[in-house]
Amino acid sequence: MNPVFHLDNASVSYGGKAVLAGVTLRIAAGEKVALVGESGAGKSTLLRLLREQQPQQVAWCPQAQGLVPVLSVFHNIYMGQLDRHGTLYNLANLLKPREREVNAVGQVATMLGLAEKLFTSVDRLSGGQQQRVAVGRALFAGKPVFLGDEPVSAVDEYQAEDIAQLITAAHDTVVLALHDITLALACCERVVGLQDGKIVLDAPAATLTANDLAPLYRRGAA
Repeated sequence: MNPVFHLDNASVSYGGKAVLAGVTLRIAAGEKVALVGESGAGKSTLLRLLREQQPQQVAWCPQAQGLVPVLSVFHNIYMGQLDRHGTLYNLANLLKPREREVNAVGQVATMLGLAEKLFTSVDRLSGGQQQRVAVGRALFAGKPVFLGDEPVSAVDEYQAEDIAQLITAAHDTVVLALHDITLALACCERVVGLQDGKIVLDAPAATLTANDLAPLYRRGAA
């Protein structure tokens, strides 16, 4: 079976500085993978390379959330399916949301604890609520693969686990960059550790403990 993602000795440099160095990685359909490592280890760049391989199959939740602050929670989540409709339909839905779209988006908002904020503009939400909107937009896209770059960093630990579990349950294949190693071990089946742009650990989560991952953060908290 061909892997969903396949990198073979991939290297990336910015401004003459290596960000990824000789990375070889295969991720099969159905895998739930956590990318761990301190800031600057290469997690975001690795996610970008993966996304470029399967752009039509990926629901993308970046650190830079890309929300439209003046628009409502509804409209921002609805943007996950903009590519499914024509321009006129999307414009009409912007001006006067259709009932079926409100119901569909409302289901996602409810799962994320945002039902009462559905028609509140995003600029009036807390940072954690805005992050949940970004997750909701990716969930609403309905893609088989979810790539998330710290998608739960702005919510508390209880919400983070619930949202991570929601993400993994809703998608066939999941790759999440996470700083929270406890969450990575709890919500993913495989952990890939990066350090200085290289993969230095790749193992089933069930065989690892937090102590095994601690050396990845040798320069202190990420």
